[in-house]
Amino acid sequence: MRTLLITGPGGSGRTTVAAATALGAAREGVKTLVLSADRTDTLGAALGVATGAVPVEAGPHLTAWRPDATAGFRDDLTAFQDRASTVLDLLGASRLDPEEVTPLPGAEELTLLRALRDAALAEAHDLLVVDLPSAPQALALLALPEELRRYLRRLLPPERQAARALRPVLGRLAGVPMPAEWLYETTARWDMDLAAVEAVLADRRTAVRLVAEPGPAGADAVRDARLGLALRGLSVESLLANRVLPEESGGDWLAGLHTQQQKTLGEWADARTVAHLGRDPRGADDLTALAVPGVNPAASPVEWPVEDRIAADGVLAWRLPLPGAIRDELDLVRRGDELVVTAGPFRRIVPLPSVLRRCSVAGAALRDGELRVRFAPDPALWPRTR
Repeated sequence: MRTLLITGPGGSGRTTVAAATALGAAREGVKTLVLSADRTDTLGAALGVATGAVPVEAGPHLTAWRPDATAGFRDDLTAFQDRASTVLDLLGASRLDPEEVTPLPGAEELTLLRALRDAALAEAHDLLVVDLPSAPQALALLALPEELRRYLRRLLPPERQAARALRPVLGRLAGVPMPAEWLYETTARWDMDLAAVEAVLADRRTAVRLVAEPGPAGADAVRDARLGLALRGLSVESLLANRVLPEESGGDWLAGLHTQQQKTLGEWADARTVAHLGRDPRGADDLTALAVPGVNPAASPVEWPVEDRIAADGVLAWRLPLPGAIRDELDLVRRGDELVVTAGPFRRIVPLPSVLRRCSVAGAALRDGELRVRFAPDPALWPRTR
């Protein structure tokens, strides 16, 4: 299954583009699922059907799904209370009734990740179109599985879990209570769930479609989004300039807006344009009229990192495309077996492969939108040859 993630600045029309993209693919005979976690049914309004917690048929070969964050959060909290019943009873804590539970901030994003995992595991469709939140929230969401797995490994390392049978003895020797079995089981289950989401995002068939209105604000948002996505190893399958005014735009202020749009379009050499209909698109006819480009089957994300060997001096190089990166806003830190890369407002902590753990950083440079980190073998750690 191919996954296409759609995001852009807030108010750029990304949900409408997601609906039009999914509808266009379905009309070509591709079994398509379009997924959104928006609290309001913007997706359903665009498609002309009501969407909700249960997937609905929105047309031939087209399914729409808007999972219910409230129900998912309620079920998770109820299950947690059941597993932690002993601890809660010891503390004298009163349990929450499911009817009084309301989702906390971030519940929609976690619900969307879970639905993304479920859709990928089901393999019932050929194309999954995901209506992500606005670009800043989407970038944080895409970073969440990797970061949460890293936290879990630090808090409960796998090697510590391997000593489960010795916990009662260790608890008596140390004089402190050891983690309960349910904690390890919960950690393992969370790790598996997050790993499944990571696998979808790391799949070479997964790509991003950026949607933005051409203009100064849109240009800044696209530049930041490209940089944040590249740091996560995701490529932009296409950039859609949405709500482009026609040449014959009437009125002085519309003519000025059209000129501004054309200036930005001149900078977006790779952008595909989506015309302004003069109204909010509603229903299949309007979505078809948008003429949103079809999904490019040849697009594939960049690999993170790209590793090669420079034969001239025998060092290893790590190459990372960072379009739009500014040298003064780049930071690189080697911390133990991890490499911390900061580009503007974005940061990623990546475990080094075994071959680079035995090397020291010999230098780094940013050229033509690509960060290259050079590693030299550490004689104290590198195997000696006779």
